[in-house]
Amino acid sequence: MPGGGCGDFNKQYEKNSKFQFVRRFRVSVVSKLSQIHSKSHVAGRQRRLLTRRAAEMGNENSWNDYGRRISKVIFAFVEYVFQVLFGLVYGGGAKQSMPPIEDLLLLESASTIALKIRTQKITSEQVLDSFIERIKQVNPVLNCVVADRFDEARKEAQEADQLIQAQRIPQETLANEKPFLGVPFTTKDCIPVKGLIHSSGLFSRRHNRAEADAAAISLLRKAGAIPIGLTNVSELCMWWESANNIHGRTNNPYDTTRIVGGSSGGEGCAQAAAASAFGIGSDIGGSIRMPAFFNGIFGHMPTPLTVPLTGQYPAPISEEQTKFLRIGPMCRRAEDLLPLLKVISGNSPKLRLDEPVQIKNIKIFYQETDGGSKLVSTVSPDIRELFGKISSHFERAHAIRATKVSLKRFIKSGPMWFANMKAPSGPTFGDQLANLKGRINPWWELFKWMFGKSNHSFIALATCLVEKGGCSYGDEKYQYLVKERDALRLEVLDLLGDDGVFLYPTHPTSAPYHHQPLVRPFNFSYTGIINVLKFPATHIPMGLDRHGLPIGVQVISRECNDRLCLAVARELEKAFGGWVPPGGIA
Repeated sequence: MPGGGCGDFNKQYEKNSKFQFVRRFRVSVVSKLSQIHSKSHVAGRQRRLLTRRAAEMGNENSWNDYGRRISKVIFAFVEYVFQVLFGLVYGGGAKQSMPPIEDLLLLESASTIALKIRTQKITSEQVLDSFIERIKQVNPVLNCVVADRFDEARKEAQEADQLIQAQRIPQETLANEKPFLGVPFTTKDCIPVKGLIHSSGLFSRRHNRAEADAAAISLLRKAGAIPIGLTNVSELCMWWESANNIHGRTNNPYDTTRIVGGSSGGEGCAQAAAASAFGIGSDIGGSIRMPAFFNGIFGHMPTPLTVPLTGQYPAPISEEQTKFLRIGPMCRRAEDLLPLLKVISGNSPKLRLDEPVQIKNIKIFYQETDGGSKLVSTVSPDIRELFGKISSHFERAHAIRATKVSLKRFIKSGPMWFANMKAPSGPTFGDQLANLKGRINPWWELFKWMFGKSNHSFIALATCLVEKGGCSYGDEKYQYLVKERDALRLEVLDLLGDDGVFLYPTHPTSAPYHHQPLVRPFNFSYTGIINVLKFPATHIPMGLDRHGLPIGVQVISRECNDRLCLAVARELEKAFGGWVPPGGIA
């Protein structure tokens, strides 16, 4: 009966609309209360999980930061030990003296020389003789010029003089159409000049001769300039000391026990030593700006795709690398940068190089270090002091208050450069070392190197062995570092706007001893990061440090704002003097 009574009651309950309403209401309330409780429980659990994860991340970041600091201390100790050892090896009379500059013509800018040739105050042949004599003076000490075309250049200089003396073309027309008529220049041995060696420092290319000029060289010839020689590079242009098994090693004109940088190191050295009126270099990780820094001259890396790369060897192997690699001018005087860039870019409309720049309208930002990357040298006090001097100058002279910033992602500069240089296909470095005719066996070559029998440098073989290290194209780490690069690029773009420039160290220390970059391989990251960010940049010399070696800074702008960089270079040259002649003036 109890069972049956309960069943009857339920039947009645189901049929009764009032009880139906009550039941639905009760179920609804209970359900809502249950959901609230459940959500509250889940939310509480999520809060606890998030709190725990935040704590774990905090601990992880703390440990990472702690580990980075420990690594930095260890790296600094190792650096110090090797600094002492290299000092002992290269100290005690190893340094050779530089011949002083006797011919005052060598102190002139290329633009001034061109003007004097056009106005017949001097002849192109006289200028050529001055630079040939200077090369003969300094090259036995420095080994910067590795091939010449003096005889051909003399004929071209005579033709330039005859054109001017005939007066068939007005001076103004010559100035516009041939702004560097009769001016001699040099370029690095990876940018071809017809008839000269085109080896890029690779032993198997030692007999290779260029069949045509590079596009940039053709544009300079059209502007009247005369190529007179090639300068030294690192093997395949992939290291920041200029030495190879064809031409040997180039020495720094301020201290011959020190490096000249790479891969345009021979060019940087030639310019510092006043061995030509101006030079042309290329840059995929700092190869214009580091040699400019170590040799105390100006060097500009232009906006991507504004100066043609045709002829450069090795050629970029991906679309991205084509934007990272740039060809640009290297010179002793800031006033030459803009007219040279106009010539080799074909006066690209994108660059708006004819637009005047008012310094007072430029916004100045700066950062003194990369934030403390653990395998990169600490920025020297002499270089850090430059930012204060520059800030004081702009405030005093132009009422511009420079803004100090701290972009944290610069600490990942090295890994970002290596990741972004990865390509989905194309020849490996081992293929390149074989001159694209097969692939070398790096282990066998390294064994031969130990006995002085390899045709490759140690650093080239080491690069070949480690090129597959780190991330691979497209993997998770690669994607992360590309995203970090893109995020840093947006940060810098947001900072600069269309009227800002960013001052940053070109390198953390002045020129190290020969071979010392092997202990500091990642110091190039200060320049390399700017390549993969795809910005233009100019190195500006700022005198000598306490060791008598050149130091300076790089100035960076957004794409197509190169003229801002060049204007700042001219301003700082006026304020601080720029290039300091090594060996002095007789």
